[in-house]
Amino acid sequence: MPEHSHAGRHAPGVSSCGAARPALDDIDRRLINELQGGFPLVARPYEAVARTLGVDEAELLARLRRLLDAGVLSRFGPMFQIERAGGAFCLAAMAVPDAYWERVLAQVNSHDEVAHNYRREHRLNMWFVLATETPAGIADCARRIEAATGVAVHLFPKEREYFVGMRLEAR
Repeated sequence: MPEHSHAGRHAPGVSSCGAARPALDDIDRRLINELQGGFPLVARPYEAVARTLGVDEAELLARLRRLLDAGVLSRFGPMFQIERAGGAFCLAAMAVPDAYWERVLAQVNSHDEVAHNYRREHRLNMWFVLATETPAGIADCARRIEAATGVAVHLFPKEREYFVGMRLEAR
């Protein structure tokens, strides 16, 4: 399994960075499972979800915060079609020498445009996603990362989009 280098608020999915995990109870598992793939569009969505789980809104919010703080969840939020809003996503990779890994990791992750960052066992060992407000922002951010790190950024723009509809069942 690849090492996951968490880049803060932008990282999607479930973290695998190795930190100690709290034990999940039935409500935690149901909460994780319930919130994948939909969120009520009502005035008080957390209250509506809390009702379905048999807890109050304050407890639901406390549980979400605990799961995020512990790294069980690395992100909770909407997924946007950024291109429809005029922005862009692009997969990027770098060949980072092991001796400079931590320094380069910190420099790459310091950019708000970096959505998440993974270490791979490959010549291109650092992979991340750039998310920018405009398509031109991708090349600009890649140039800034190269200038800061001294390492070339290889861009892999999306050629075609697929909807996978993946759900991760909490057990």
